[in-house]
Amino acid sequence: MRSLFSVTLLLLLALTLTAEASRRAKHHKGRDDKTRTASECSPAETRYGKCIPEHGDCGDGVRDATCKDHTDKIPCKIPCNWKKDISDCKYKFGPWGNCDATTNTKTRSGTLKRALFNAECQATVKVSKPCSPKVKKVKGEKKSN
Repeated sequence: MRSLFSVTLLLLLALTLTAEASRRAKHHKGRDDKTRTASECSPAETRYGKCIPEHGDCGDGVRDATCKDHTDKIPCKIPCNWKKDISDCKYKFGPWGNCDATTNTKTRSGTLKRALFNAECQATVKVSKPCSPKVKKVKGEKKSN
């Protein structure tokens, strides 16, 4: 009776450990690729490709990480509010300019803060967006009725 109890206890322990290991593997998918590439080469030796989203033009995707003669696909993510052509570059932007009445757009420029994954980035960029239809009030101005 005691041996049956011991065997049952061992099986229960093994089942619990197996379930825990599979649960950890699900939550940490894709991390082995990153650590393997990083351990083989220094960051300066590794060349990263552009992040290509799996669906649409933003969200989760993959990029090539090339080191020596070995290329791995590693997971990456493109934030949905970033422009495609500057997605691997971080810029510090100034305030939006005034609305251009002829094109109905306003622009602002940004200077390069840092490049992610050894990306080739422009030193300065200009972005534009449509002007809002609402006219903002100046502080202290009262409503006119």
